[in-house]
Amino acid sequence: MASAESLEPLPGAPEVLAAIDIGTNSFHLVVARVGGPNAIEVIAREKEMVRLGSGAGELKHLNDAAVDRGIEALDRFRGMAEAYGAPITAVATSAVREARNQQVFLDRALAEAGIEVEVVSGFEEARLIHLGVLQAVAVFDQQLLLCDIGGGSTELLVGRRGETLAARSLKMGAIRLTQRFFGSDKPSAAAVESCRRYVRANLAAFGRDVGNLGFEVAVGSSGTMATLCAMAGARNEMPMPKTWNNFSLTRNDLKAVVKSLIKASSPDARAKLPGMDPKRADIILAGALILEQVFEDLQIESMIYSDYALREGVLLDSWQRHHGGSLHHLSDLRRRSVVHLAEMMNDDREHSQHVAQLALSLFDQTRQLHRLGDDAREYLEAASLLCNLGLFLSHAGHHRHSYYMIRNSEHLTGFTNREIELIAQIARYHRKSVPEVKHPEFGALAKKDQYLVRCCAGLLRIAIGLDRTHGQKVSEVAVSARKSLTIRAVPKDGSDIGLELFSASQRSDLAAETLGLPVELVVAS
Repeated sequence: MASAESLEPLPGAPEVLAAIDIGTNSFHLVVARVGGPNAIEVIAREKEMVRLGSGAGELKHLNDAAVDRGIEALDRFRGMAEAYGAPITAVATSAVREARNQQVFLDRALAEAGIEVEVVSGFEEARLIHLGVLQAVAVFDQQLLLCDIGGGSTELLVGRRGETLAARSLKMGAIRLTQRFFGSDKPSAAAVESCRRYVRANLAAFGRDVGNLGFEVAVGSSGTMATLCAMAGARNEMPMPKTWNNFSLTRNDLKAVVKSLIKASSPDARAKLPGMDPKRADIILAGALILEQVFEDLQIESMIYSDYALREGVLLDSWQRHHGGSLHHLSDLRRRSVVHLAEMMNDDREHSQHVAQLALSLFDQTRQLHRLGDDAREYLEAASLLCNLGLFLSHAGHHRHSYYMIRNSEHLTGFTNREIELIAQIARYHRKSVPEVKHPEFGALAKKDQYLVRCCAGLLRIAIGLDRTHGQKVSEVAVSARKSLTIRAVPKDGSDIGLELFSASQRSDLAAETLGLPVELVVAS
């Protein structure tokens, strides 16, 4: 293993980064030199089969033993990454995403392993896998169908040239369906058929997406896919390659492998099958049946295996976040997703855009008071553009509707679960009651995130007041801070902005309390 000193980056040289994929079945670490949006040189990998989602109850609870195993694995991974001087980005998927006690795992990961874990949505997980796959399989210019079968969920996507055209995260994975259908050692014919019907029912909606969009090539990733490729290769007496990357699994070979798995009388018998990873023997049948039905229902004749997946996508995404675009604007990918969602459901875009402009100006001119970073600025901009989505449903309580719609939207691409929550909460508090710890969602936030929401929501309230008539009468603002926070509003073309100043003043209490200064609104002379 190279020393951290030998890998210290020179100016303009590739950066050494680490990514951890916290899956339902396995934890993966990858350390790599990343030199740009399309350049990954892997220098270390590690995998541990933690079985974080091994508890009963449809993955709704992480049991104590599984959490202990997970924290121990993360601590070892942290040590490996530190040896290379590599900062870590860690993401958690289905098992943590669905667990009611997820905060226990997240808190322990930070306190005991020193790793801050981001929980990603299923849609975001599919996007990151897509980003990783494109680095391993030469399909960038083709319309691809992507399938990644995990322990708790299966991610499906249709994309082209890095863009997501359709994506779904289905709550069916190798561990989840093993627990549901294959409790006993020998799989019964009835259990196999029940599992197949269940998978087909879950695939129906995505099948319609695929029917409308079409695809030119199918790509699969994950440990399940790798194991099935190895079994197909062994069946055809292929020599064992160093990697199965770019191996093409055909429909006929998959059928033969599935048949041999069903015929095996127990996990021990399956573990002895040629090409089998013995550690997957107890869950491979369920994973194979998922892939079998994906082939059948989506009319796939062959699927290419990608050795890169979520963790490599996380590496590239992390690099792009630090290098792509201006620090003072949403990245192209994230901005497009916010604007797209706003355009779908916002009838007064000019008002929202003007409010965002005023809110960001207030943010920039009060940095010495709130001391928040560019990430908070990004969330404020997104919340400003989206805070009126709830009007699509009803005017009464539309701030709460906006929270729900942002929180549950599949259109916010490129944001983590935490980031979507922060955007949704800033939007939720743009009017009516101020954030209080007795509110369950706000109370569940970390203290630093509560502060971020209060600051951003306080500034957003003032910005909305400054466009009370939706006429964009305030062209800009100038802020000074001494004994009070004085906001001088510049009227557009000599407009009367008395109503705007009154409304903004009425909405200034949250900002005054959070920033520690009374707020005064005046007309700029």
